[in-house]
Amino acid sequence: MCGIAGEVRFDGRAADVAALARITDAMQPRGPDGHGVHATGPIALGHRRLKIIDLSERGAQPMADPQLGLTAVFNGCIYNYRELRTELEGHGYRFFSDSDTETLLKAYHRWGVDCVDHFLGMFAFAVAERDTGVLTLGRDRLGVKPLYLAEEPGRLRFASSLPALLAGGGVDTSIDPVALHHYMTFHSVVPAPRTILTGVRKLPPATVRTIQPDGRATDHVYWRPSHVRRPEFAGWTAADWRDAVLESLQVAVRRRMVADVPVGVLLSGGLDSSLVVALLAVEGQTGLQTFSVGFHAAGGESGDEFAYSGLVAEHFGTDHQQILVDPARMLPAVDRAIAAMAEPMVSHDCVAFHLLSEEVARSVTVVQSGQGADEVFAGYDWYPPLADVARDRAVEAYARVFTDRTHAQMAEILEPDRMLGHDPSRAFIAEHFGAPGAQDTVDAALRLDSTVMLVDDPVKRVDNMTMAWGLEARVPFLDHELVELAAACPPELKLAHGGKGVLKEAARGVVPDGIIDRPKGYFPVPAIRHLEGPFLDRVRDAVTDPVVKARGLVRGDWLDRMLADPNTHRTNLGSNALWQVALLEMWLQERGSELDL
Repeated sequence: MCGIAGEVRFDGRAADVAALARITDAMQPRGPDGHGVHATGPIALGHRRLKIIDLSERGAQPMADPQLGLTAVFNGCIYNYRELRTELEGHGYRFFSDSDTETLLKAYHRWGVDCVDHFLGMFAFAVAERDTGVLTLGRDRLGVKPLYLAEEPGRLRFASSLPALLAGGGVDTSIDPVALHHYMTFHSVVPAPRTILTGVRKLPPATVRTIQPDGRATDHVYWRPSHVRRPEFAGWTAADWRDAVLESLQVAVRRRMVADVPVGVLLSGGLDSSLVVALLAVEGQTGLQTFSVGFHAAGGESGDEFAYSGLVAEHFGTDHQQILVDPARMLPAVDRAIAAMAEPMVSHDCVAFHLLSEEVARSVTVVQSGQGADEVFAGYDWYPPLADVARDRAVEAYARVFTDRTHAQMAEILEPDRMLGHDPSRAFIAEHFGAPGAQDTVDAALRLDSTVMLVDDPVKRVDNMTMAWGLEARVPFLDHELVELAAACPPELKLAHGGKGVLKEAARGVVPDGIIDRPKGYFPVPAIRHLEGPFLDRVRDAVTDPVVKARGLVRGDWLDRMLADPNTHRTNLGSNALWQVALLEMWLQERGSELDL
């Protein structure tokens, strides 16, 4: 719902309010409805507001409570804020607004860093304590809301967007070699705390960081799904799991209707978003606005799934908009989507979400989305091959089906001085697979994907592209209680029926059978999946720009081969290998003069 920013100094100097104002202003699209900066000595907080809860100025931020000695900035939504408010009023707290931000302030005063255990929602926040000088940063369990950090000698800055931090200046913008390896290997995902830039980090999900006035910091990781069978579910039948999943998803959808503005749905026509629409209908929602986007075919590939989204819209009587994108809008949209990316994101879905969000924001301010179901309920095609893999061979098997290429193959792409003498991406997978719990290989893969890949690919994609137009997206499949339930569900029930089996069973009788039994679809953007014409020209311009040679990331001979045959070479999961490199370079070039070579 917003963009947050801040600076804390550890060198005895006052916070740089001018730099913070630049950082805050750079996030104007995330919060077009208001802005503010609050500074007291070494700490300054900035905010851009998107009005969703308590539309009055009483909900403006930064929000200070002089009686409690606390000031906060907050991005997201605490869906149970009304219930928490009632509880806090019982403890003697008095409220001056109707916002969930004030509930956060009171909850922090009451429970300290453990306040996050009481929150149901998506959030990133900062709370400054007037009397102690302590600054506390927090992020929600599934990392739906981002928080980037830039630490230099004597100070720490943070913001909801990486490019916003660059606007403040003073950031080490050299390429992080480990992050580059992850990007080229781990399906273009750079896991927290790293980003592609050495000087910018991100607070990991489910983490509260307490920062002392002298700069000492401690992290409290407050949640992690175990992906083990739990005693309370012993003896459950497949029908029990089906019913529990449906009930939990119903609760998750209901929670995400909390708003003082209308809430719509991004309806792709797939199972996940169709279920969200169906459960809203069960809740008695009428006049629901739903939105689908489609593109013209290219390379023999269809560019829309309007037949399916139209079926759902007609079945539930929604106010449905099917948005067919004019081909003339596509190429400019590529550059605008890249400009909106907090980090390089290779998925062509970004362009689709960016264009869809532009249209949707004309009608509503909040939407629900079906993102996350595949990572939570095993919907991707790399999970079935892991079903019979012994746990001691799990790391190798997962790397084989998921990663883009081996460490040795990286040498064909990267310049020699960019190659590492070790394989940090394989080590990262091994570390996660070696953690306690997740005794089944599929469980281990789902745990990694739902807590890492999901956060820094699909979830970040939705946040960046929707917030670029002042549109808040809520993701019921990432309700942490639903995720916990799914994590405890036996893998074979999730793998059934070609993936997401238990979810498909839950949907039976709720959504039309034609949606449940259809082949799995994706957000198709054919013009990017199959590079030709002006899109190939745009890629060629990017990778032959003189700055590419000066930066020295990618071998010239490899680029020449890719440009000569741009659509044959694919990563392990079928992504266009040239697009992966070109997207990274286009993102770096978009940052322009803010970057070191």
